[in-house]
Amino acid sequence: MGIKVQGKRVHYSNGGGTDVGDHAIILIHGAGMDRSVWQLQARALASMGGRVMAVDLPGHGKSEGDALLSIPDMANWMIEFMDAAGVKTATLIGHSMGSMIALNVAAQNPDRVDKLVLLGVAESMPVHEDLLKAADDDQNLAAGLITYWGIAPTSMVGGKAAPGFSVMGASRVLLQNARTGSLHRDLSACNDAGSMTDTASRISCPVLFVLGGLDKMSPVKSGLRLAAAISGAKTEVINDAGHMMMLESPNDVFKIIRDFLKTRPGGSD
Repeated sequence: MGIKVQGKRVHYSNGGGTDVGDHAIILIHGAGMDRSVWQLQARALASMGGRVMAVDLPGHGKSEGDALLSIPDMANWMIEFMDAAGVKTATLIGHSMGSMIALNVAAQNPDRVDKLVLLGVAESMPVHEDLLKAADDDQNLAAGLITYWGIAPTSMVGGKAAPGFSVMGASRVLLQNARTGSLHRDLSACNDAGSMTDTASRISCPVLFVLGGLDKMSPVKSGLRLAAAISGAKTEVINDAGHMMMLESPNDVFKIIRDFLKTRPGGSD
């Protein structure tokens, strides 16, 4: 599916569901990735009814333009995307950099976001200078480093939920194939964003944190401290998952999100 934002084509997937309605569930990918990381969750969420939009950010996947330079810029762009798609309110589901974007959108535009689901996020997400250099000079090396650190040892072997699917291989190829410059811009934006704690403290909608117990890139302890800054935030830890939990443990991730979305603000289904 495609629409125009700022005169450039933006691509998104609706998971095979409807493409109408002024409320949507919008899934936002992480650094150097695209909508395809959400393919299992998007389909499952669409089967529940309602409008689902797994979006390619500018300069990623099939979306035109260059990758944006900062998390606030990406958050502002998300509002423009919602406006262009006719979405008045949304449930935002973000992963890693996408979670940082979602937090900023909800803090700046509380009337546009009814719920947040944040995967693989921490108080801050600094990026080692060697990884930043690799992303700038040698994208294949950067992809290998991110894949090695981002995936739990339990997911580096077979026997996972999706038969024939290699979490390691798919993640590495996706990052290797990222548009030139996009991975470096994304990682720089995460590195420059600093602490998310103040932004989190301004969130007023229901929030769910989904954290990987073996996540080396966004450690559980840091994610829990960020959650503590949001009144009433819920947390779920998938003990044997790493940073790429939606690929490593797709069924667990969907069930956790489904149950949260079914819960009304008052706490009852």
